Amino acid sequence: MKDNSAQTEPLKPVGIWIRVSSEDQARGESPQHHEARGREYAKFNGWKLVEVYDLAGVSGKSVMEHPEAKRMIADIKRGHITGLIFSKLARLARNTRELLDFAEMFREYNADMISLQEKIDTSTPAGRLFYTMIAAMAQWEREEIADRVKASVNIRAKLGKPLSGVSPYGFQWKDKKLIQNSAEVPIRKRIYELFLEHRRKGAVARLLNEGGYRTRAGKKWSDIGILRLLRCPSAKGTYRINHMRQTGNWKWEEKPEHEWGILKVETIVSESLWDQCNQILEEQQKKNRRPGKKPVQLFGGIAHCTCGYKMYVRPNPPKYVCIKCRNKIPVVDLEAVVYDELKAFFAAPEKIAAHLAAGQDNLSEKATLLESHQREIQKVREEMSRTHRLYLDGEVTAQGFGQFYKPAEERLNQLLSALPKLQAEVDFLQVNHVSAEEVLTEAKGLYDRWPTMPIEDKRKVVESIVEKITIGKDEIDITFSCMPSCEELTKNQRVLWCR
Repeated sequence: MKDNSAQTEPLKPVGIWIRVSSEDQARGESPQHHEARGREYAKFNGWKLVEVYDLAGVSGKSVMEHPEAKRMIADIKRGHITGLIFSKLARLARNTRELLDFAEMFREYNADMISLQEKIDTSTPAGRLFYTMIAAMAQWEREEIADRVKASVNIRAKLGKPLSGVSPYGFQWKDKKLIQNSAEVPIRKRIYELFLEHRRKGAVARLLNEGGYRTRAGKKWSDIGILRLLRCPSAKGTYRINHMRQTGNWKWEEKPEHEWGILKVETIVSESLWDQCNQILEEQQKKNRRPGKKPVQLFGGIAHCTCGYKMYVRPNPPKYVCIKCRNKIPVVDLEAVVYDELKAFFAAPEKIAAHLAAGQDNLSEKATLLESHQREIQKVREEMSRTHRLYLDGEVTAQGFGQFYKPAEERLNQLLSALPKLQAEVDFLQVNHVSAEEVLTEAKGLYDRWPTMPIEDKRKVVESIVEKITIGKDEIDITFSCMPSCEELTKNQRVLWCR
């Protein structure tokens, strides 16, 4: 008989990261307690726990090289787990650099980070906003370091002092001065003469190789090496310091001219010969110019027409266009509308607070219950301690001690057994009831920086907080995803009670 029952989606596979400090253990937070709390949180979310990574007693100064950390990273990369639950960020890593590296790695492999104490769960829209903030923090740190290095390099370049790197072919550094290399000068000069004659970089390289000439490293000449030397103005007596920056593997770009340092050196070829060769190169480059990189579209894949089709950007003039009904809107107009909506959304706390109101009472009740539960645990422990002292002082017999102590011990174990589940339930509710004030603060910062943000960073923010933009003839509807709806929150609470 054919089974027509609906197929359920596979459960999200997650792992638990356990690294408990000695201070935590002194407060009674054992590795087993943290594992139980993580298991309960996974259960509340309907996730499948497949791995536990135990680093109990390991220092947080550097954990990347620990075998358990390497196992976790390998599981993330192969998709064995798609989320990691841990008690707090400091338990994942105390080293800020490693924490940022973890966040970048999780982002790259579309995995979620779930920190119970900081109430961060990147499987939620608010958690994805955290990813954006972490990425911004990492970028800021890289830029700060780069700025300090660049400032030092610029000063040395302006003073004409040598920087790290090899000297251009035909020259050598000696006593901090750039002088000609007598063995290389004739070959450097010959390169210009051959190129002026044959007008082909490959032909120059072939002729040099056939003549038995080799590069400084002893390798054969290539057309790329020939091009680099033809472009370098050191041959005509001008050596530029700090004028290029690397933008990727084998990719370089020229820095602004005000950052260069200029050093006058002895000429190898005349300026007219250098100009002739470079003019030929300019003409050849114009003929072989390739199309530029495809631009990033801010709302690509998010902008939809009311007819249901996605809208794509047409370059001339730049507009989002529906390929079915030809509905269209200029790119600048759509960004202006979204910017105004961001302002209205983030400047009105009641709009975000409304999303939280439905479940706030339940969260308060659960938090109060947790506090009461913890006080009861402390109370039972104090009673057991007093009974034990009375026994040691001879005030209570062994039989009387057992009658008082054993029931208390049994009750304490029951309370401790229920504690992780109750903590996980509060964790779950707090993650889904992110503070409106906190979200507003972060969002307001994003809004203030929006006009000056690079298009790539704007795109990351849009992906984090905007679910869909529906464009009609006379109206635009924007669906934000940075907060769960009241219906979703109520549904989650009903699920908790059912479980």
